[in-house]
Amino acid sequence: MKVILNKDLSPLGEEGDVKDVARGYARNFLFPRKIAVPYTEQTVRLFERRKEEIEARKQDKRKDALGMKERLEALDMTLTMPAGVNGKLYGAVTSQTVADELGRQGFQIERKRIELPSTSLKSVGKYKLTVKLYESAAAEVSLTIQGQAVKSESRAAPPPRQRHRRVEEEARTEQAASEASEPAGAPSESPPQTDRE
Repeated sequence: MKVILNKDLSPLGEEGDVKDVARGYARNFLFPRKIAVPYTEQTVRLFERRKEEIEARKQDKRKDALGMKERLEALDMTLTMPAGVNGKLYGAVTSQTVADELGRQGFQIERKRIELPSTSLKSVGKYKLTVKLYESAAAEVSLTIQGQAVKSESRAAPPPRQRHRRVEEEARTEQAASEASEPAGAPSESPPQTDRE
């Protein structure tokens, strides 16, 4: 079913684009949310009248993308992550980590627009990332990952286990009973040994 997009919808397209979509998708999602309208002679004429307005908005987006590209390429991002002595990170730097860091620096960029050299970065070093902006505009961002030494916690010996009060009382009672039954100065007799087979 042919529709004309009334709003930008990633990844389907932008306002004014003519797209061929499934009928159910159009009826259940696009039309109720006013994201698209059916492709008819009347809607085509309506969008022809709005063509200049739509093109002006696209031109503004292109300018914004070029301005953001310049600012991103001038940015030298540094992340400090916990790492071992060999430079291997405890964890990984993902596109979400980079998106969060860019957000702290004032750039609102979705993580799916950030391309890393591999799925995730797992060691310290310098990397080049690609950030897709608008249409074919993309910025190349420098990222430096520094390692932060993690203090190894030496385990202290656990405190001695305390015996239960009842067990301690029984031990004292047995000791007192054995001392009372032995006459003073008499050698203690050991129980007779039996051979076990």
